[in-house]
Amino acid sequence: MKGSSILSTLALAGVSTAQTPPGFTPVVEQKLEVTFGTKSVTTPGLAFAKTETSRQPTIGLNGTADGTYIWMLIDIDASTNFINPGAGQPTTYLHTVIRDFKASGAASADGITTLTSTSNQPVAWFAPAPPAENPPHPHRYTNLLWEQPENWQIPAAANQMLQSQKTGFNVPNFITAAGLENPIAANYFNVSG
Repeated sequence: MKGSSILSTLALAGVSTAQTPPGFTPVVEQKLEVTFGTKSVTTPGLAFAKTETSRQPTIGLNGTADGTYIWMLIDIDASTNFINPGAGQPTTYLHTVIRDFKASGAASADGITTLTSTSNQPVAWFAPAPPAENPPHPHRYTNLLWEQPENWQIPAAANQMLQSQKTGFNVPNFITAAGLENPIAANYFNVSG
């Protein structure tokens, strides 16, 4: 009996450390700091209004960040029918992928290193815009951060996915096509239509 209690506690602890939504692959445990204006995603799944997420967020990492990074935002609760979401099938929708993020300076007093990029490619910022649904249905917008390999150029197969497969976007397939390792940090927030 004691053994099953310990295993249950460990399983819950493992779930609570994930920064990606339940059931999302790959699971990422390091927190990506995401801030819209003055409101931060302090806990995974925090609710935001569409108006709060209209501008690209500031992202960062806890501690030093001495590499170059790729950031992605994906809606994992989209519908195949944008006009009448209830009539469609659940799917993902790729919003944004921006490369060449680097530390913008030293870590702040609270230990966060802000990351910035002068690029808006390969997929420019597209703000969360879930449609109105009855009953309201929160969409989980998942942020992922990868280490960008040195001299990385987007392989043709990955670029095709980014440009023509936004609906039904498959993150594990993208990782393989792009020649990336698993994401190093993540976070997600909810927005309802």
